Amino acid sequence: MSPDPSTELKAASRQATAWLYETALPLWLEHGVDRRRGGFYEALSHHDLSPVHDYKRLRVLSRQIYVFSQGAQRGVSDAGAAVEHGLDFLLNRARHPDGGFISRLDLDGEGLDQTRDLYDLAFVLFALAHAYRLTRDGRLKAEALALLDFIQTSMRHPAGGYVEALPPRAPRRQNPHMHLLEAALACVEHMPDPAFSALAAELVGLCRRRFMDGSRGLLFEYFQDDLTAPLRPNGRAVVEPGHQMEWAWLLREAQRLGMDTSAGADGEAERLGRFALAHGLDPASGLLRGEVFEDGAIAVAGVRLWPHGEWLKAALRVPALAPSWPGAWAALSLFLNTPTPGLWFEQWDPGAGGFLDTPVPASSLYHIATAVAELERAPYEEGREGAESRLPPRFKSLRRRSSSRPC
Repeated sequence: MSPDPSTELKAASRQATAWLYETALPLWLEHGVDRRRGGFYEALSHHDLSPVHDYKRLRVLSRQIYVFSQGAQRGVSDAGAAVEHGLDFLLNRARHPDGGFISRLDLDGEGLDQTRDLYDLAFVLFALAHAYRLTRDGRLKAEALALLDFIQTSMRHPAGGYVEALPPRAPRRQNPHMHLLEAALACVEHMPDPAFSALAAELVGLCRRRFMDGSRGLLFEYFQDDLTAPLRPNGRAVVEPGHQMEWAWLLREAQRLGMDTSAGADGEAERLGRFALAHGLDPASGLLRGEVFEDGAIAVAGVRLWPHGEWLKAALRVPALAPSWPGAWAALSLFLNTPTPGLWFEQWDPGAGGFLDTPVPASSLYHIATAVAELERAPYEEGREGAESRLPPRFKSLRRRSSSRPC
């Protein structure tokens, strides 16, 4: 008798939530918070859990505020205090005098890079939404609206969308706009305001007009300054399987929150995910490659953790991708299976068939936490044909092979 998909999905959710809330977050609360100087550490060593880098980035600060907010919502001890700790560092040390927030600080909180980066600012907005959800502190909503006003007035590009950063740089990318949409949707859900709804609707429309070829299931990465066409330096544009999955989830999330009423959104999300699986999935390992070209040829065969969290989210949200969720969960689990529970492997080397000995970046915890949140809210129902969370044979062999490599 085949297993009940509902039972299998519940089991995966229990495993994921136990790993995150009972193991990973307590570890990062103990070792990843700089309680003396403020903020959070960039990465920890696999070998002794010591901090690795001598700087602090705005994106990590913001992502960790989100992660600990999620933990506090689930009753993780000291997570709420870590949110307050992170907000204090953000609002008192990372501000730029002319608006927005700076991208990089030293360990003591002194500015190293005054750039206002749209990607990073999107995560500040995302963090403020989730911190507001936790605290209901009206000052956080005011901060979010002020940041949005800065982005709208100082970073809007005349050809559509927003500049990469101040000072401006090239090429233009879809990626910061993707995370700005993610942040806008979080604001719509947790601290509604017409300004956030307008931003979300604008960015969904921008994706359809400029970033995506919906009929082919392609989400392009790099663009000319006027966004009229993707860059094709070698005659072929680059797409990333992980971002294909991320946008598939975002289009469905925009639908859920009433920010996208397009009749074709389901088909677009499905085609994005199917292209990622057809051309980005390595059949030998079951892992998603880093980049492919628009014709499906491999551009970057290397593998990182984060796309597998996005794959899992898309598979749990897009009905046509539902049969692939066990593969996504098995792939993500592979990265989480480390000698020190609560850490993860960041990169898989397809040539060597094992994980690279690199520090554990705090930034990836956000991808894991959003995937766990999607597992928590997934409907445990009929209709996930073929969805079995037991590891396929290739994952069993990969786990044995990788476990013998030093980390």
